[in-house]
Amino acid sequence: MDVRRLDLLRELADRGSIAAVAAATHRTASAVSQQLKVLEREAGVPLTERSGRGISLTHAGKALALSATDVAIALERAHAVWDEYRNDATGEVSVASFPTAGQMLLPGAISSLADRPGLTVTMVDRDPDSGDFPSLTIDHDIVVAHSMPGRRSWSGKGLRNLYLLSEPLDVSLPVGHRLAGVNMLTPDQLVDEPWIGVPQGYPFDGLMHEIEAVTGKELSVVQRVTDNRVSEALVAAGIGVGLVPRFTASGRERGIVTRPLTGVEASRHIVALMRPEKAERLAVRTVVEALHAEAARLQLAHNPVEDAAPYTTPRWT
Repeated sequence: MDVRRLDLLRELADRGSIAAVAAATHRTASAVSQQLKVLEREAGVPLTERSGRGISLTHAGKALALSATDVAIALERAHAVWDEYRNDATGEVSVASFPTAGQMLLPGAISSLADRPGLTVTMVDRDPDSGDFPSLTIDHDIVVAHSMPGRRSWSGKGLRNLYLLSEPLDVSLPVGHRLAGVNMLTPDQLVDEPWIGVPQGYPFDGLMHEIEAVTGKELSVVQRVTDNRVSEALVAAGIGVGLVPRFTASGRERGIVTRPLTGVEASRHIVALMRPEKAERLAVRTVVEALHAEAARLQLAHNPVEDAAPYTTPRWT
């Protein structure tokens, strides 16, 4: 079987339609369909079937698509061995990151790779809900994702991931708020406040549900926004209180104060997600290791030296 046709079948499994595969692979839809028909003749069994107005994979098609993943991993591993032999971590690596991770991790990581000729990092900012982070790995080599503890929606997706860091989430209050002088806040102190939230399904929304579960009361969410800077501006205007990631939060210069939250697990996990064959590429591993080193530096900068974990070699899972 032709490896390129196998890869088209895998793309169909991931993207769900001939049109999407055609757009992603810069082919016409008829060319994709023709190549899949050739693969079907080579396999000797039906690989696709009509489903509504589109097509879906048969059981045999799904099994063969999984095999295509194994083939892609083996090929990339072979290329990686040769690249390591030549010490050649070159090529373009695309990174999709949610905005605050891009702000705190990407500048340092990219700068640290400046002495790597031939290695180019291109980044885009994406901020989907937690369930959509895995889908970004179809089009990007590395996806920097975040989720609340116990809510790793990418489990079972067949992806490789590397833990980067855990970041505390603090409560943002307008300067002069009655709770601004309290060093540590509890859910009971906050449950009756108006809240600036995030769209439902986004990671921070899970923490707000935890506050509701602990207090037994429903929060009054007066606005829902995705941009932390917009959230901070609304908090500064006295419209409500909110949640902000500690390492990139503004301060009094933007009219807010931040306070730690106790009584719930107020933090988020940040990881790098990759398709398994992309994780084999030396260039991709080089960029991920730079992200890991930058995350360790950031964690150390925000924690007392005696409490900070030492830098360790990245552990891939």
